[in-house]
Amino acid sequence: MKPVTFQRRLPRTVDRRGSYPGVVNLVRPTTPLGRAVVPVAGGILLIAAIFGATWGVAAWISRGGAESTERLAPSTVSIGSVVNVAEEIDEDGPLLFPDLHTTVGDRTLVLDHTGTDVTEGWRVYWAFPADRDSSCLVEQLKGTDRFTDCDGREIGVDELEVPTTACPIVESRETISVGLRLEVCQQYTTR
Repeated sequence: MKPVTFQRRLPRTVDRRGSYPGVVNLVRPTTPLGRAVVPVAGGILLIAAIFGATWGVAAWISRGGAESTERLAPSTVSIGSVVNVAEEIDEDGPLLFPDLHTTVGDRTLVLDHTGTDVTEGWRVYWAFPADRDSSCLVEQLKGTDRFTDCDGREIGVDELEVPTTACPIVESRETISVGLRLEVCQQYTTR
């Protein structure tokens, strides 16, 4: 006699086509090309949605304003003690600050000092001649206040272009800074 075994039939959770009953398959590609393209397209749409959400949050936070903050783009840059900086300029010539003024880094500022009073006589220039455009950068002749421009001419520091949006600022008769915005320069009259 054969032993009797009871086989309990469990309810089938997946039908013969491999799908779950009651669940609607929105996209079920049947070709190999379709199975390759649909996930990639879905990923691209997901990345676009994340980018759009990020852009929307950034636009909402800025509320259309394009002003930069002090943390992102400071309006002044502290250089140091007026005594120390004046001595350094007296010994080695004007100080050059490459790419300080702009976010794209296309302009260099030159800080110069004249006279014996360290709280006065500060001047700021662009590092290109006044009679040329900003593409004609100058190179400083080491240890002097003389420069060589893009045409090979030797020029003095006072022949450089004077900026309208940058200025020297002496704070508390102790510290020299460079103002990098017009509104900051309008507050100070140290030229």
